Amino acid sequence: MKKTGWKQLVLGIAGALVCRISVMGCYPLIPAFFAAVYLEEPCRWLLSAGMLTGMAAFVPITAIAKYAMAILIIAITVRLCEWADRRCYASVASLAASGGTLALSVFGGIFDLKNQVTVFSAVFEAVFIFGFSILAGRGVHLFLEETEAAEDLGHAQGGLKDQRLLGYAKSFEGLAKTFLSMNRRSEIGQEDIGQIQQEIAGRICSGCDTCAICWAPANHTMYGVFGRLVSSLMQNGRADEQIKRELQENCCYAAHVEQEAAAVFEQVRVNKAWYNRLLENREVIAQQLDAMAFIMQDCANEAKLLDKEEKWLLSEIRYRARECGIVTEEVHLYRKNDGHIQAVIQARSRFGNCVAIKDLTKVIAGALDRHMKPHKDTRTFISKEPTEIIYEEEPAFHAVHGVARLTKDGAAISGDNFSCLEKEDGELVLCLSDGMGFGARACRESELVVDLLERFIEAGFTKETAIKMLNSAMVIHGEDEQYSTVDIASVNMYTGEADFYKIGASATFIRRRDGSVECLLSTSLPVGVSFEMEIERAVKQLSDGDFLVMITDGVLEYLHTDRPEELLEEMIADIHTNHPGLLAKKLLDQVMDCTGGEVRDDMTVLAAAIWEK
Repeated sequence: MKKTGWKQLVLGIAGALVCRISVMGCYPLIPAFFAAVYLEEPCRWLLSAGMLTGMAAFVPITAIAKYAMAILIIAITVRLCEWADRRCYASVASLAASGGTLALSVFGGIFDLKNQVTVFSAVFEAVFIFGFSILAGRGVHLFLEETEAAEDLGHAQGGLKDQRLLGYAKSFEGLAKTFLSMNRRSEIGQEDIGQIQQEIAGRICSGCDTCAICWAPANHTMYGVFGRLVSSLMQNGRADEQIKRELQENCCYAAHVEQEAAAVFEQVRVNKAWYNRLLENREVIAQQLDAMAFIMQDCANEAKLLDKEEKWLLSEIRYRARECGIVTEEVHLYRKNDGHIQAVIQARSRFGNCVAIKDLTKVIAGALDRHMKPHKDTRTFISKEPTEIIYEEEPAFHAVHGVARLTKDGAAISGDNFSCLEKEDGELVLCLSDGMGFGARACRESELVVDLLERFIEAGFTKETAIKMLNSAMVIHGEDEQYSTVDIASVNMYTGEADFYKIGASATFIRRRDGSVECLLSTSLPVGVSFEMEIERAVKQLSDGDFLVMITDGVLEYLHTDRPEELLEEMIADIHTNHPGLLAKKLLDQVMDCTGGEVRDDMTVLAAAIWEK
């Protein structure tokens, strides 16, 4: 314990004072109080000294031997348990106190025939000692822990209430709004047409002898011809025959003017294209700034600290952990935004040995009365070195997934890539991407899509934000005609609610437990085609035994039927298996029967099933 010396002194003095309390000639509080406090290791020497002093001052000489022997039995029992099993339960110490006192009372008075009645009082004394030591142990533990819990609470709150993150978030959000409020995409307008006319006239007509006549204020012929010339260039990319004839009728340098106009217009078009590309990049920066603002706000408001409201629970965790031979140096409880409880514990073994993490898991689950599980990267054992362990509420569902793949005939590598990400917050994210084309080039594109999506989602971005940032990165990075589809299924393993996001992706199927099959379709374009994209989202409720089946385009395109989705629904419904990997393999085998054994495009089937725990 931290900075609890004065409390140890208080318990030592209390131990001396309880020696004054007698009930029917007995002093049951002596062994009961000693058993309750002796389990707290830092208090042992002061407690022993205080109680021996109190007995010498207040207890009759005839009773000192009995209760001194009871105290000795308690101390020996506790130390032997700690030596043998590296732990000592409160029930064991209480049993040693009550049993030892009972034995001393009975056998100590066996030769005193006058006091045979004391056998019955000895039994009642032993029962009282057992019950009081159990209850007092909880109270003593809570009394000693309060200071430490308060210190840890202040430390934890100081980290959560850091307002700098919120300030940064507001700044990034303001910058994003500033970028988005600037000029939008620019096209060639009337003002640009006038500038093109002036530039052409300046380059050619300024050196011509008839310039003053052609461009006289009263002569509007050349103004009209030049306007129609630029309009023709905007519409067709070249001057049409009628414009050429008009130029030849009104200008002796018609061919030169036509060439120069085409060059000037092309230069203006290229400048506009680069300007629009800069605007698009500015929108990308705005999206990224907005995403950073969201992440910072989410970090600042991610969880509510419950240490003040749940002091008793914290004490219960520490108490139960101590009985398992675990010292919990820090314990914090949080309620996350989704309403679930998270426990953050810094623990070490009490006697330097190794304690299985499953023992601490039982402690946490029992104290909170919830199914809890440690993070996946948690150590298997708790050693003498302090280690931080994070516990999350265990989801109501668990998932199993499987995949079946075929590579296009003649290709060395598949252009499809997939990912199955199980997050610590109880979310299962399935992602499937189909790179346009086939071979290594398509594989690189789809692999980049899946990798970026995983990184964004693990960082805490929402699916919509992650997809937008991914699309922006692909537009900037991607080569010509290199696009990738994105198919995401996000399942909340606490509730079974599933969100589906499709960007140019093929159909997704849900096979219900009753055998019915539901199909989800998409009509959007793949990522990387344009900065402006449409994200199709659907929400479905899944239940125990439901299957998700995600496929790439190659599975549907060569089924030789006008309604391939309906045919695939029938195939999925006819496959009777509870193994996702086997379902994916059998489905792909049936598709191959329809294609005659030819693999004309990369084929991937990703299947997952959710089950109640």
